[in-house]
Amino acid sequence: MTIRNLEHAARPNSVAVIGASTREGAVGRIVMRNLIEGGFEGAIWPVNPKYKKVGDRRCYARVGQIPEVPDIAVIVTPPETVPGIIAELGEKGTRTAVVITAGLTRENGLRQAMLDAARPHLFRIIGPNTIGLIVPPMKFNASFAHMQPKAGGLALLSQSGAIATSLVDWAAEEGVGFSHIVSLGDMADVDVGDYLEMLAGDGKTRAILMYLETIPNPRKFMTAARAAARLKPVIAIKSGRHAQAAEAAATHTGALSGADRVVEAALRRAGILRVLDLGELFDAAEVLARFSPLEQSRVGIVSNGGGAGVLAVDRLIDFEGELAAFSDATLARLDKALPPNWSHSNPADIIGDAPPDRYSEAVRAVGEDEGTDAVLVFNCPTGLASPSDAARAVAALAERGRINGKPLITCWLGEKTAREGRRILQDAGIANFATPSSATAALSYLGEWSRAQKALTRVPSSGSEDVRGDREALAAILRGAAGERRRMLTEPEAKAAIAAYGIPVPATKVTKTPEATGEAAAEMLNTSARVVVKLLSRAISHKSDVGGVVLDLKTPEAAAEAAQGIVARLKDAGSEDALEGFVVQPMVVRKHAHELILGVSQDPIFGPVVLFGAGGTSVEVVDDTAIALPPLDDVLAGDLIDSTRIGKLLAGYRDRAPADRAAIAGALNAMSRMIVDFPCIKGMDINPLLADSDGVVALDARIEIEPEEIDRQGPNPDLAIRPYPDGWEKDVDLEGHRYHLRPIKPADVALFPDFLARVSPEDIRFRFLAPRKHFPDEMLLRLTQLDYERDMAFIALRAEDGEMAGIGRLSADPDKEIAEYGLLVRTDLQGHGLGFALLKQLIDYAREEEIGAIEGIVLSDNTKMLSLCREFGFEVKDGASEPGVITVSLGL
Repeated sequence: MTIRNLEHAARPNSVAVIGASTREGAVGRIVMRNLIEGGFEGAIWPVNPKYKKVGDRRCYARVGQIPEVPDIAVIVTPPETVPGIIAELGEKGTRTAVVITAGLTRENGLRQAMLDAARPHLFRIIGPNTIGLIVPPMKFNASFAHMQPKAGGLALLSQSGAIATSLVDWAAEEGVGFSHIVSLGDMADVDVGDYLEMLAGDGKTRAILMYLETIPNPRKFMTAARAAARLKPVIAIKSGRHAQAAEAAATHTGALSGADRVVEAALRRAGILRVLDLGELFDAAEVLARFSPLEQSRVGIVSNGGGAGVLAVDRLIDFEGELAAFSDATLARLDKALPPNWSHSNPADIIGDAPPDRYSEAVRAVGEDEGTDAVLVFNCPTGLASPSDAARAVAALAERGRINGKPLITCWLGEKTAREGRRILQDAGIANFATPSSATAALSYLGEWSRAQKALTRVPSSGSEDVRGDREALAAILRGAAGERRRMLTEPEAKAAIAAYGIPVPATKVTKTPEATGEAAAEMLNTSARVVVKLLSRAISHKSDVGGVVLDLKTPEAAAEAAQGIVARLKDAGSEDALEGFVVQPMVVRKHAHELILGVSQDPIFGPVVLFGAGGTSVEVVDDTAIALPPLDDVLAGDLIDSTRIGKLLAGYRDRAPADRAAIAGALNAMSRMIVDFPCIKGMDINPLLADSDGVVALDARIEIEPEEIDRQGPNPDLAIRPYPDGWEKDVDLEGHRYHLRPIKPADVALFPDFLARVSPEDIRFRFLAPRKHFPDEMLLRLTQLDYERDMAFIALRAEDGEMAGIGRLSADPDKEIAEYGLLVRTDLQGHGLGFALLKQLIDYAREEEIGAIEGIVLSDNTKMLSLCREFGFEVKDGASEPGVITVSLGL
């Protein structure tokens, strides 16, 4: 379950407090006090057999005696009583509870008993071990927090009650309000993904703050987070950044991909802004509570001290912000208002003796500059002017914390002399920060969300995710190793595996003896100037660690001697039993090539992850790597490359031409596709992958598998992000024309303008239930970029020209009880059965996904669609609330 029955927690109209108390210091007493003093206007029913009354309210001995069905219950009784209370509430008809009680653990069995009691009633549990739930717009404070937060546009999800109460305390001081404050506790049932899903569609929530300690159900979390982050800013702090990775790893990638790097990659992929400490979270809350995100963040700075302005510029650039370029008119206006020795640029240094009117003129001029999106104002204490008077001057210019409609951020430096100025600014509703760094960081959050949105909606090139490897060849290699109960492929097997997916590898010959090694080298030296001899061993993964790699061999005799040397070194190490033979390869010499590493490892939360970076034998020491979640496309692969220092070198410098970026991205996409297709692959290294202007070649590879999972089918269910469902592609023949039906891809956005141009205004009205002439680019991007977890769209392409002929869309609720469908066929191609084929594809897909029912809204004069629905057996009902509208539904 996800958001089912959580509406009772979002908009409660009545509450039962199980364990209500009159005892001083009891949690049940504090919860009752907070509900009453908070002004909750619904019914409050205390339940406790020890009391006849709690305050002036009748107290009931048990749940069954409550006169009505509570929307929500708050439970603060001993842990062993909770499962039975949940069962009573379920029988009563209540469907949601906040379990404040701690001590319901897996070890004592009470956690599972509680969940078992809830299951028959689809009963939702927030907690246990939580401080409670607060919904300020409903005046609902079912918590033991120490104060009443005010209503506002921020939602807070916290896995720590202490962090939640700290934020409540801070918000009261700063005048910041909340739409929801949810202490998630142990998340036995309702987790962060559930609440993110609900808050994405909550009109009262402008931004979401999260304190995370762990992320259960990563695919649900990623789906909900991506949905929420596309609509409003989501900012998270994730603790445990430096937890140690597993002690042993069979691949370099396993050693390098620490847990926090994966979390960083996941949050970035979801469009979530990550901060590192509570101070930054407070700063983010400060600006997001007051301002909307900025499409552009060109900042104008006014300061009475040059140093503060320079520090702000440094931090602004660190945060990828942009310093506004003042127009000639603004510069002339400032010249007129300021002393001759002002800075004549941005930042506008208005000199340390700046009186209030100088602040007024400068801030007004910068705020009215057309090239400025936000204004940052500093005051440094001097003996020449009053910080308080400067604050009053700035406050007089602001309207709802803005100057000329633009965000106004202030920083009054110092302590004693600045205190009164900060109070004046705060009372005027102006955001104020203690240091240039914190002020600039807070301002950056307004632009970062917009940048994250642009990153989420970039369109990959057509087909960049469509790596089509030789699945049968790779499956045969993996089955061979699994049949021998081996977890590691040999080097020749691993190279054959990646070659099956299009990653170039050198020619390889396997030999058993030094003599045969010399003979193989002689043959290879006919076409190559030099060769390499390597150890072949299933037991030894890192060959260079035991002297198992010998380079730059120019004769067959040298190759045979190299093999003899490997044998001798293994004997000295007592590892001669690990020897299975030798591998002979041409010595690949690319003078200007870069050594890269590509890898795959398994994260315990997010499943398979992809690594890229600087490779070679010193890979762990250099540690220039970055992590991404698969599946990848060329845009995401490019982001991964650009996240490393070596990514800048790959662009070329001095006498080195740029490396073939498309070939590197292609290798990353191929590796990503391998783990999508084969869930049994658990780890992979391609190290080094040589890359230069002529392309790439993998000199070494190792692959780790789980033999027990050899029969698991792709697409890999362990992926945190559902991959493109290519199993749903098919061709249909309709009246002499062939159409290719397939799930939509991001690159299909390019097909929409021509398609929509060939749809009549009447058909547009039928599809969108109203006339529509304009389809913004942002809308088309969102229609084509699906995560395939709950939303699906199939497009039909004409085989003869590749033009888009029709589209069917399905959008399921989070619980997959109901999915709404939409269908549109190009007007000139209607009447030949394409609509029927698309609707059948949607129905077949919904059945496969175990969606309960499909429904749609159809205009009553859309006779063709109504006829099609009747043909499939849809139930057709007149719209009860809206004339001219028909509801159609098909139970599955």
